[in-house]
Amino acid sequence: MEPRAHRARRDTAADDDRIARGLVQGDERCLDAAYRRWGRLVHTLAARALGDHREAEDVTQQVFVAAWRGRANFRPDRGTLPAWLTGITRRKIADALTARARRTELTAALGAALEHTGGSHEGPERIIDRIVVTEELARLPRVQRDVLELAYFADLTQTQIADRTGMPLGTVKSHARRGLQRMRRGLALAATGG
Repeated sequence: MEPRAHRARRDTAADDDRIARGLVQGDERCLDAAYRRWGRLVHTLAARALGDHREAEDVTQQVFVAAWRGRANFRPDRGTLPAWLTGITRRKIADALTARARRTELTAALGAALEHTGGSHEGPERIIDRIVVTEELARLPRVQRDVLELAYFADLTQTQIADRTGMPLGTVKSHARRGLQRMRRGLALAATGG
């Protein structure tokens, strides 16, 4: 008679294999099953590396979107699905850390520019405008802010942003539009003193 623990491991391995093969074939139920089974692992890896649970949630979403979009590249005979997801997670964490560093650099550059405006041709109104725009950008939800920063500061097209983030192009366009609308409303309120 087979020990219960051994049988459970074998059943789990068979289920993992079924999920992996279904994912490769485009079965959305298998994507859902993969998320339920390994979403916590992905989130934990991201949260530990980033130290920010909201950012880890973004990375977790990006990992599973990238897994779905790149499912044709996964080879179940070469490795396990959790190992493949872990590799995607590491790349998405690196992207998040790069974006964080870029935001820090932009903030520092803006601060330095504001300090050196004494001999500049920029008037106080222009400096205030930049500060207000920067503050409105910081108030946006993280994903909208990231999309707009990639578009305007990294000079990426929406297609390039979709490729870099793993988001569908339509989602990138929606985040850009909503982010710009929110900024427009915020700037209008700031202009009227509201």
